[in-house]
Amino acid sequence: MTDSANLQDRYINTIRFLAADAIEKAKSGHPGMPMGAAAMVYTLWMRHLKHNPANPEWPDRDRFVLSAGHASMLLYALLHLTGYDLSLDDIKAFRQWESKTPGHPEYPQTPGAEVTTGPLGQGISNAVGMAVAEAHLAAKFNRPGHAVVDHYTYAIASDGDLMEGVAAEACALAGHLGLGKLIVLYDNNHISLAGSTALTFTEDVKARFAACGWQVIHVDEGNDVEVIDAAIQAAKSDLTRPSFISVCTTIGCGAPSKEGTSEVHGSPLGQEELSAAKARLGWPAEPVFYIPEEVLTHYRTSLAKGAASQSAWEKGFDAYRVSFPGEAAEFERMMKGGLPANWESALPVYGPETKPAATRKTGEGIMQSLAKVLPELIGGSADLNPSTFTWLKGCGDFQRPDLPKEGVQGTVGGEWGYGGRNIHFGVREHAMGSIAVGMALHGGLIPYTATFFTFSDYMRPPIRLAALMGLRVIFVFTHDSIGLGEDGPTHQPVEQLMSLRVVPNLTVIRPADAAETAEAWRAALLNTDGPTALVLTRQNVLALNHEVLAPAEGLRRGGYILKEAEGKNPEIILIGTGSEVEVALKAAETLASGGVRARVVSMPSWELFDRQPAAYREQVLPAGVRARVAVEAGIRLGWEHYVGTAGKIVGMDSFGASAPSAVLFEKFGITVEAVVAAAKELLA
Repeated sequence: MTDSANLQDRYINTIRFLAADAIEKAKSGHPGMPMGAAAMVYTLWMRHLKHNPANPEWPDRDRFVLSAGHASMLLYALLHLTGYDLSLDDIKAFRQWESKTPGHPEYPQTPGAEVTTGPLGQGISNAVGMAVAEAHLAAKFNRPGHAVVDHYTYAIASDGDLMEGVAAEACALAGHLGLGKLIVLYDNNHISLAGSTALTFTEDVKARFAACGWQVIHVDEGNDVEVIDAAIQAAKSDLTRPSFISVCTTIGCGAPSKEGTSEVHGSPLGQEELSAAKARLGWPAEPVFYIPEEVLTHYRTSLAKGAASQSAWEKGFDAYRVSFPGEAAEFERMMKGGLPANWESALPVYGPETKPAATRKTGEGIMQSLAKVLPELIGGSADLNPSTFTWLKGCGDFQRPDLPKEGVQGTVGGEWGYGGRNIHFGVREHAMGSIAVGMALHGGLIPYTATFFTFSDYMRPPIRLAALMGLRVIFVFTHDSIGLGEDGPTHQPVEQLMSLRVVPNLTVIRPADAAETAEAWRAALLNTDGPTALVLTRQNVLALNHEVLAPAEGLRRGGYILKEAEGKNPEIILIGTGSEVEVALKAAETLASGGVRARVVSMPSWELFDRQPAAYREQVLPAGVRARVAVEAGIRLGWEHYVGTAGKIVGMDSFGASAPSAVLFEKFGITVEAVVAAAKELLA
């Protein structure tokens, strides 16, 4: 073996044993992939990845997604070695309380970690979203001689990632879109946690990706740096389609008795096996966490290389700013996540003369107005534009530019290509959510998605991860209750509203009318700390007379006194959301005719309300008024949060049925009469 080959082995073995030592110290973790895929990631990071460890936020860096998040020590070893703000002490604190090195990568907790991964299939799907964002921003901002957006998205995927259905959904769309800046390296080691993949996963994965329109490259030997390097070069040279590189590796490479077996997948090697692995690969047993000086020097060249890459980009951007000052300013604003000045003036104003309309239809008009002033707003639906009304008309279709447009139905007008802002996700709710998460992670865009509310169940993992990462993603859900009518219980959400309210850091808003819908969009766009779910009706609702009632701006506080009781001294409080606010108002009128003083509270967002100061919440729901009725066309469970054990809840206890919406509300008891009866029972 030559000295250079021996030194290269030391570079790779440093990754292996930093990972194995950290996992052994923690007595927990997954050493198999870090040891098996070390040569693959070394080649990618040291020969191809464009990044600056001193500035993880540099806009034109390549994105790296470790979709197989259980192999987190693989990422942490690279981050430490190349000079990110991740110390050796952080490595030693792997999986410990408040550590920068948690069990699975967490964004933004770990400097350099682009995305929270662990739930398999999500990371590779997020990577598709990052590639979508790169393609769109490049189409919008690049000019001849000025490539201000020009980077790749790389993902490392495992067998488990590719077994998950969401990966198939997202990668099929990526192939259709021809995302040539997306490169996936598949750690093909034939082992999963429970045993050999021969138990469950025998499809021809390469043929699957080829059928989806990907360039497919195979590497027989996962420790051959030169062959892996050539494969990545080939992938980068084809910008007409995404690339899938299948790299045959040995899980737990170097562990004498456990390599190539499931024993090394999800458990520490054990001290005896770890010592034997070090001896086998010529690595010293002591000290633990050993990094040879020449190895660290080699990896830390990434700092100078990254600084030079960023400096060259900044020089190019300065020239771009001179030639295209408006575009440069807009690019900088969008990448920082700021909104244009006076953007709120684009929100339509809805008065009492507004005709009854479904809040999904009102939402359509709001989106058209916002699209004119927010170029960063981009998204689409799961093949449901004619029903969710969430297209941006005239803003173009996000499509592979060379895809023939002639004869294609369902286009929205405007640009055809990566500059389009309407993404046609197809019937792929799960991938739609995950791709939107990736777009938000990339930066520069405000992604939205849309589908029927009942299908939010298909999107639960990306919604949860968006909340965990604090991303501004807007999830639009229409057909929000039994009010959608004849499609029946398969399409009628009853438990979804309450189930989303329990997701930490997710803001759920169910507006009552057109004015509240405009306010809901405003709140969603201003929410930079997490995702927002907008829950909208299919059936028409009245435009409430906010000139007589309280202004719809009350939505900004989550809940507000919409109609006060006579003398501001309520005997009972009626609380409603969405289409049921109208029911509560009519019930209050009926009660008032009988001399009962009823306050009506519109509660479009529990989360916004619960964030308000205690004094405000007491003002809206005073503790002294224990007689409270909540009305909502969804599962009752949970409303005890506001009505207490002494109150009443008018809602659902079952699935819906197929019938016109008016019939359903009557049959299931979501009526004025039911609210009045509940109120009288409390006051009796």
